[in-house]
Amino acid sequence: MNVDQTSHKNLVIQCSNLCKSYQQGPQKIEVLQGINLEVARAEKLAIVGASGSGKTTLLNMLGGLDAPSQGTVAVNGQVLSELKEQKKGLLRNQCLGFVYQFHHLLGEFSAQENVMIPLLIRGQSRSEAASRAVATLAKVGLESRLVHKPSELSGGERQRVAIARALVTEPDCVLMDEPTGNLDNETAIAIHQLMVELNDSLEISFIIVTHDISLARRMDRILKLKSGILSEI
Repeated sequence: MNVDQTSHKNLVIQCSNLCKSYQQGPQKIEVLQGINLEVARAEKLAIVGASGSGKTTLLNMLGGLDAPSQGTVAVNGQVLSELKEQKKGLLRNQCLGFVYQFHHLLGEFSAQENVMIPLLIRGQSRSEAASRAVATLAKVGLESRLVHKPSELSGGERQRVAIARALVTEPDCVLMDEPTGNLDNETAIAIHQLMVELNDSLEISFIIVTHDISLARRMDRILKLKSGILSEI
């Protein structure tokens, strides 16, 4: 069943009564409790909270990387729990981009090749994937670093490659987990500005988990996760 797309056509992600718990011996650990969230197209949303509050768990469920114990997540009106793994993977590839605190680039490949990977998975030709990777790396200011491998790039440059990889498919929403957590202040500010510019130019939604209050304040909304409950600030 799809969520009603007429009334929700401008929503990229919705979750309803989302809960996540783990069994630890005889004890049941409640990580997330009854979370409801709607993210509009082109919206920039920050989620803040203490370490261990479940922010990364929530982000993984919004991206279909982890399953909730209860409740539903819908991406562009499609309820993830109702999709088979192959269809879910296809939806992630088409609609979502992911950026993590650690870049997770493949060390044996160049910056350009790393950015090409989501397009090759999608079935695009190598020539088209290569062309789009070059254009996307140019958007993040790395047109002169195409052939460099991750070990030959600075921390900020590696994170920019990771952002380019998330953006190359022109997703509806990018999920970012502490994207500036390992960067120096100057590089973090540049990454902040880049995200705002890409949001404006491509109308991509961003959901960002962060401890960085200056980054959170650049978003349209800030939500706080505490004791498993998500609330507006």
